[in-house]
Amino acid sequence: METHPYSPKDLNLPGFVPNSMSQMTILGIFGAGSIIVFSLALILPGWFSKPTKTERLLICWWTFTGLIHMIIEGYFVFSPAFYKDKKGCYLAEIWKEYSKGDSRYAGRDSAVIAVEGIAAVLEGPASILAAYAVATCKPYSDVLQLTISLGQLYGCLVYYITAILEGDNFAASPYFYYAYYVGANASWIVIPALISSRSWKRICQSFKAQDKSKSKTQ
Repeated sequence: METHPYSPKDLNLPGFVPNSMSQMTILGIFGAGSIIVFSLALILPGWFSKPTKTERLLICWWTFTGLIHMIIEGYFVFSPAFYKDKKGCYLAEIWKEYSKGDSRYAGRDSAVIAVEGIAAVLEGPASILAAYAVATCKPYSDVLQLTISLGQLYGCLVYYITAILEGDNFAASPYFYYAYYVGANASWIVIPALISSRSWKRICQSFKAQDKSKSKTQ
């Protein structure tokens, strides 16, 4: 029986099959795919409208995070036996690798499944809608961005708090702990926090402008 590289070592993963791709290959493919997504999201909106630099960055982020939620996280949610994959499926390879930073994924922890399931089914499509809303200047853009960002922040809080309550001993080494468990999730804390602040201010400004307009007409 193949032993797994995860922590704790007594984690029961019958039928485990190790990665067929190297870490560099897995991360390299992810990086290349991310660059392509960001490039298309940065260029294409300019063909149909004239977004500002900030709006272009927002479109890139919402497109990127939406695809991550739906494709990568969606695969995890609906593929409970990914650690048994023998065909070298790239999405399975990603999760086998990431589980070195948090073995709750390989072990199908209920809290992780819940967080990722909500992200894949709800936040993913909503993020793509947010990218469209920003690109086309829809009036609901800021409300939608604020809602999704708060959902992402809440998901991160649940993710980390449940890990701490369960002992926070799910990383194979300090390297994987900081590179995957901390580093790979940092963007979903910092960026949603910045977007939440921006959207909140813009919503408040909109209401203030509306109140001023009403007072002038009275």
